[in-house]
Amino acid sequence: QVQLVESGGGLVQAGGSLRLSCAASGRRFSINTMGWHRQAPGKQRELVAAITRGGSTNYADSVKGRFTISRDNAKNTVYLQMNSLKPEDTAVYYCYAHATLLGVPGTNDYWGQGTQVTVSS
Repeated sequence: QVQLVESGGGLVQAGGSLRLSCAASGRRFSINTMGWHRQAPGKQRELVAAITRGGSTNYADSVKGRFTISRDNAKNTVYLQMNSLKPEDTAVYYCYAHATLLGVPGTNDYWGQGTQVTVSS
């Protein structure tokens, strides 16, 4: 199994910045893609940003130019730098990892417990 632990959420004023971190741990695993989803009250969970092991990135249109995803493969950690935050960015942010357990066929998605980001106007 792969465990994901997030940190860095909190309350910030509109226009401010936050940095989320997510560290993966476990035994004998290899992570392909890591990323972040978010879910606001009454809305479906949506992809925010993702990054492959090789560094290719993908962003939701709503965060392009404001958020930056990065990754430290040696530490199995993914980061989300969020700048120019807006009230509509308020949500629970979930880290995920698309990973392979060594010696086990196939891949699975693993999720963190979520971290609250609240942006006040």
